[in-house]
Amino acid sequence: MTNLKQYPRVLTIAGTDPSGGAGIQADLKTISACECYGTSAITALVAQNTQGVEAVHTIPVDFLQLQLKAVLDDVGTDTVKIGMLHSTEVILTVKKIIQKYQLTEVVLDPVMVATSGDTLLMEEAIHTLKYKLIPKVKIITPNIPEAAILLEEEIEEKTDLSKVAKEIALKYGVSVLLKGGHRQGEEVSNVLYDFQHKKVKVYTHPKVTTKNTHGTGCTLSSAIAAFLARAYSLEEAAEKAIGYIASAVKAGAQYQLGKGHGPVHHFFNYCG
Repeated sequence: MTNLKQYPRVLTIAGTDPSGGAGIQADLKTISACECYGTSAITALVAQNTQGVEAVHTIPVDFLQLQLKAVLDDVGTDTVKIGMLHSTEVILTVKKIIQKYQLTEVVLDPVMVATSGDTLLMEEAIHTLKYKLIPKVKIITPNIPEAAILLEEEIEEKTDLSKVAKEIALKYGVSVLLKGGHRQGEEVSNVLYDFQHKKVKVYTHPKVTTKNTHGTGCTLSSAIAAFLARAYSLEEAAEKAIGYIASAVKAGAQYQLGKGHGPVHHFFNYCG
C-alpha cells in the first residue's frame, strides 16, 4: 500500500451559492474539472441566484475553525483558495489558520462585489482584508472595481493595467492577477504581476458576448489554485487557469439557466 498515488489537494474557503454558479459550489466544480481533489470550509450561507443576493448568514467563527481543523489535520492541502469572507472576525480567523498551518500556496479572490452588483464584504472589513490578510497570501485576483478599492483611486478606461497590477503588488507585497473583463472592447486582457520575480505577463483572449458570467471570479481563482497544486509555476498556473475560464465562458454562453447572469460551463471538457 506504500505506492498509492496522491491527489493534488485544494482547500476552498468561501461562501455558498445555492444556485450552483459561484461560491463553494463553483469552486469544487472547478477544482474537480482541473483534476484535483477539493475540500471546503464554508464562511457564510448566501441566499443568492443568477439574479442577485437576497441575504447572507455568517457562520460562527468557532465553527469555521472546526471545519478548517477537520480538513487540515486529516486530509491536509497543497493549495488554498479563499473567496468570500464577509467580516473582520472571519478574515482574522482565516489569517490565524494560515499562520498556524504555515500555508504558503494561497490564492485570494478579494470578493467585495458580486457580478450582480450586490455588496458581499462589510465596509469595516475591507481595511482588515487589505492590511492583515492580503500580505499573507501568494496571489490575489482582483477585478478592476476591486483594484480601485485596493488602490483607493479611480481606474480610468485607458489606464495601463500593467501599471495598476504592479502598484497593487508593491503596495501589499503580493503577486497580482488583475482581471480586465470589465473593460470595453473585443478582447479581454488579464495582467499578472509576479511579485517574487518582479515580472509582468499579459494574457489576452477574445471576449465572448454573453450574460452568463456568474461566478467567473470564483472559477478563475479556484483554477489557479488547482494548477498550483499540480506543481505548475505561478505564471503557468495563471495561463492555464485563464485558458480554462475562457473556454468555460465560451461553452456556457450556449446555455440558458436562470433569469439573470447564468453560470459558466465548468465541465466543458467532459460533456457537451
